[in-house]
Amino acid sequence: MNTDTLAPDTQLVHLGRDPAANHGIVNPPVYHASTFIFESVAQLLETRRDRASGAFEQFTYGREGTPTTRALEDAVTKLEGGYRAVVTSCGLGAICASLTAFLSAGDHLLIVDSLYGPVRQFCDEFLVKFGVEVSYYDPLIGSDIAHLVKTNTKVIYLESPCSLTFEMTDVPAITKVARARGITTIMDNTWASPLCFKPLSHGVDVSIHAATKYISGHSDLMLGIAVCNEASFVPVKKTASASGYCGGPDDIYLALRGLRTLGIRIARHQETATAIARWLQRRPEVSRVMYPALPDDPGHAIWKRDFTGASGLFGAVLKPCSEVQFAAMLDHMELFPMGYSWGGFESLAVPTYPATLRSARPWTEKGPSLRLHAGLEDPDDLIRDLERGFARLVAAR
Repeated sequence: MNTDTLAPDTQLVHLGRDPAANHGIVNPPVYHASTFIFESVAQLLETRRDRASGAFEQFTYGREGTPTTRALEDAVTKLEGGYRAVVTSCGLGAICASLTAFLSAGDHLLIVDSLYGPVRQFCDEFLVKFGVEVSYYDPLIGSDIAHLVKTNTKVIYLESPCSLTFEMTDVPAITKVARARGITTIMDNTWASPLCFKPLSHGVDVSIHAATKYISGHSDLMLGIAVCNEASFVPVKKTASASGYCGGPDDIYLALRGLRTLGIRIARHQETATAIARWLQRRPEVSRVMYPALPDDPGHAIWKRDFTGASGLFGAVLKPCSEVQFAAMLDHMELFPMGYSWGGFESLAVPTYPATLRSARPWTEKGPSLRLHAGLEDPDDLIRDLERGFARLVAAR
């Protein structure tokens, strides 16, 4: 079947599976494997040559993948228009493998100031220790990033929208600068999923997903995926393998299963998030809502230009209140329990502290902020839960 001409929702159903090759079984089987048997020295040497050449077509050892791994990699690669993908043990693993694939001692990394916290920790505590120079840039910098590029700049790392604060980065403007100077670009695309934004078509070299989140959709696995263009695949694959970033077979199978419903889930997440975000804008306790799909969001023009949809993750800044009031709101939420991660079927809330994670663009908001994930529950029920939370906040004065 030629899936290239199919709509994304149809591709989600058919990519990464071949019933004819598996006795007519609809879903690819789960291969639990560490060891692959070779029938001859010649065959064993052929697999070694395959790996050394960077082809990575043949299966040699479980750490480097099984047919189940390949099915998920092929499916997400097709969805994003990449060359090949690398599955890792978690989203952070995909990011770390991709960064270290292109950075050595003496190199310079430009990384967005509003990135996912654990990545900042990896850069500041590990990359720096091994001689990589790390600089943070304003997420709104656009083409002016050219002024920050040095002769030893090897990688520019992007997010759009940004973690916790949801600014929209002008991805094409930054990748244009990077390509002109031979700099590799890596982007975390987890928020948008493979359906709402395709980084490689906007000049990015490696697109990262925490498959733990929307690709899985059920909050029950840990997995990462790096979708690469042709030039970046071998470095990322070799680094991930050498670093031991391999995904577990059952998690990979569950991610494949979650992928089948990604289209209808993302649409519902966006619909619910939009309804809640608009409701929050009318609340007297709210200073502003951070969701680029809203027409009055500062990043809406870039989102509308480059993205085809939005997910269910967004933020809000409340008007100044005490810590006691803020806790009174969040402590007793019924449908928005506090928990890290997002992208599952359930709604979540978590307080955020952007000021502690910024250096290039200071966070100046006076009130507390929170991140909300709109799950698949009824929007009216979710709004009532938030309404009760605001009532507790007001009563705690």
